[in-house]
Amino acid sequence: MIRVLVIEDDPETLRFLDKGLRQEGYSVELASSGEDGYLMAADSEYDVIVMDIMLPGRDGLSVVKQLRGERKRTAVLVLSAKGALDDRIRGLRAGGDDYLTKPFAFAELVARVEALARRGSFHAPSATMQMGQLTLDSERHLVQLGGETLDLQPREFKLLVYLVRNRGRIVSKTMILDYVWGYGFDPQTNVVEAKVSRLRSKLAAHSDFDWIRTIRGLGYRFEGPEE
Repeated sequence: MIRVLVIEDDPETLRFLDKGLRQEGYSVELASSGEDGYLMAADSEYDVIVMDIMLPGRDGLSVVKQLRGERKRTAVLVLSAKGALDDRIRGLRAGGDDYLTKPFAFAELVARVEALARRGSFHAPSATMQMGQLTLDSERHLVQLGGETLDLQPREFKLLVYLVRNRGRIVSKTMILDYVWGYGFDPQTNVVEAKVSRLRSKLAAHSDFDWIRTIRGLGYRFEGPEE
């Protein structure tokens, strides 16, 4: 089922999109502010994000820019009452994949969402990854090791996804900060070491294998038993 996140502050529009998209067979989640939308998009996997530009707290373009800075490739359909060429260009340059001007026909919105979901299916990484006894399902936010389910916090899960997708490669502390936190953290902070240590402990509780190797002076490398 296609998962859609709708970020829209107008209650009537939000209800309209929620009802209409569900009737079309989509799985829909809602956010009514830029910050809430960002947190949901950063911690979960969606096929398409439908996002208004004018949002309380922070605008939609800043949300898109931050997600792209964190290498989130989820397709984004930007909604705006501003239809001028310059506004459309700003929306696309910020990282939006398509732009729809309000008011819009619901049928057109659905067609654009479908097109973005199809486009994303060609390059999206596999939702399920497996290494030995470790299985990670990014769509369901599920991690199992040795048949047991690991209880991971959102950033621990995101860190594990990043390490597994880069398995066998050394990833630096700065690279991890950029992907998992994605904003102005001091590279000298020990937040990465603390999060890696906690994740390591949770993996060790279900396996004797040292999954995360520290490469002194360079970063970390995730390895599977078969490597």
